[in-house]
Amino acid sequence: MAIVRIGDERREYAQGTTYETIAADFQEKYDSMIAVAVSDGRIRELFKKVTKDCRVSFFTLRDDVGYKTYVRTATMLFLKAVNDVFGREAAQNSCVEFAVGHGTYVNVHGNVPADRESAERLKGRMRELVDAKAIFRKRSYPLEDAMELFHQRKMTDKERLFHYRMSSAVNIYEIDGYCDYYYGYMLPNAGYVQWFDVIPYEDGFMLLLPTKKDPTKVEPFDDRRKLFETMETSEAWGRTVGIETVGDLNDQICSGSMSELILIQEAEQERKIGEIAKEIVSRGNVKFVMIAGPSSSGKTSFSHRLSIQLRTLGKSPHPIALDDYFVDRELTPRDENGDYNFECLEALDVKKFNEDMIKLLAGERVELPTFNFKIGKREYRGNYKQLKADDILVIEGIHGLNEKMSYALPEESKFKIYISALTTLNIDGHNRIPTTDGRLLRRMVRDARTRGSSARRTIEMWPSVRRGEEDYIFPFQERADAMFNSALIYELAVLKPFAEPLLFQIPKDAPEYYEAKRLLKFLSYFLSVPSESLPNNSLCREFVGGSCFNV
Repeated sequence: MAIVRIGDERREYAQGTTYETIAADFQEKYDSMIAVAVSDGRIRELFKKVTKDCRVSFFTLRDDVGYKTYVRTATMLFLKAVNDVFGREAAQNSCVEFAVGHGTYVNVHGNVPADRESAERLKGRMRELVDAKAIFRKRSYPLEDAMELFHQRKMTDKERLFHYRMSSAVNIYEIDGYCDYYYGYMLPNAGYVQWFDVIPYEDGFMLLLPTKKDPTKVEPFDDRRKLFETMETSEAWGRTVGIETVGDLNDQICSGSMSELILIQEAEQERKIGEIAKEIVSRGNVKFVMIAGPSSSGKTSFSHRLSIQLRTLGKSPHPIALDDYFVDRELTPRDENGDYNFECLEALDVKKFNEDMIKLLAGERVELPTFNFKIGKREYRGNYKQLKADDILVIEGIHGLNEKMSYALPEESKFKIYISALTTLNIDGHNRIPTTDGRLLRRMVRDARTRGSSARRTIEMWPSVRRGEEDYIFPFQERADAMFNSALIYELAVLKPFAEPLLFQIPKDAPEYYEAKRLLKFLSYFLSVPSESLPNNSLCREFVGGSCFNV
């Protein structure tokens, strides 16, 4: 028998009892479905068995670890359905590309019609597997055997990925004869994947899943066409240069041609920034360029580079940070935990901002504020502005696309830009890289360098940052006149040597340890690229240091 301690309870279970059985005994104490267990500080999939006395806790679908496990399992279940409905070749050539809202876009290559009938067939097969509670089995293969397995199945993206693995073994999941590789945990059987939908979209399908906030409800698809087209353009560019997966990138690093790739993509970004500048000037009456995007998007570097492009076209840009219009600290709203909520619109003096901008638009001379973050108050330090004929204000802040932020300004005087690091590089065809991972690593490296913040602190704050983005940025992104993807196809390889030492510092008893461990596993797939290879105006320099801009 094994003694299992859960909270204040102590129970005896026969050795060999699965964590799934134990979870069932405690499920009623949780407000969401249990997805994985934690045994003596180590995450355990529910099909694993108790072999000794231990202390156990659980992650549910409302927890990040549990929710990612659900998404991963649902994705493999979808690809199993593709395999069963349209054949193995269709499944192995499918690419899980990126997320759009709460949908994951899967491009199913081959002779597969992306229509409603196909979506219903896929959904129906998934539901059959769910009802049958088809079991997910996990098996450890020697590295060479795993490479041979996927070589035989013509899944060369996984074979190439494993070529750069340092471990001697690889875990492969199997459901009803269908094998695949995923980095992360799985649910015990398909019966857990109760909530999903499949709809046709463009050349593939959207796999719709519930949110972590409400894990038992699948919301209708929120079509974000501009976002999709921006990510598709980036995906196509990756195909053009032959880099779609981490294995492709590692091949490029080993070939010794990274310097050329870096120059090519930096030139591509500069070209796009130049095109945005030309569109701004072509409108003739734009006086306010409003730039918004989520945390660590590279807004500051982008605004500097855009300003340079505007100067080449005869304009005189002047930067304004919306943060300088923060209300005094004692007037800042607080969130449900009693902490200052710097993300909400009410944290800014919107009225004062509009008053100042209207005066500038009328040709008046205005003294603009500077927010002193140390004392939490706005100050006036003689920063006077008066717009001339060729002057443009480049305004940067998370609420830049919200009409309530600039309600008094004529619509024709504004040009709105949404910027984000929209990662389209995949681990392999079936393991996408969430865009939030890239931004989290960017912020972690930057905050450690500029603020002395620990990785643990950055991870601790990240859920609050993400809530602010969901509430105040993402709902307005489709209103942008232009979208700019600041992600660089090689940047995770550049961030790796900066991020890894920070993540290793997080102790095992910290709540943030599990996220740190996941990120370390994720970074282990990449070979490193030295930051010395980057030009000094690169957006990546905003995070690793060495930028020619004041960032």
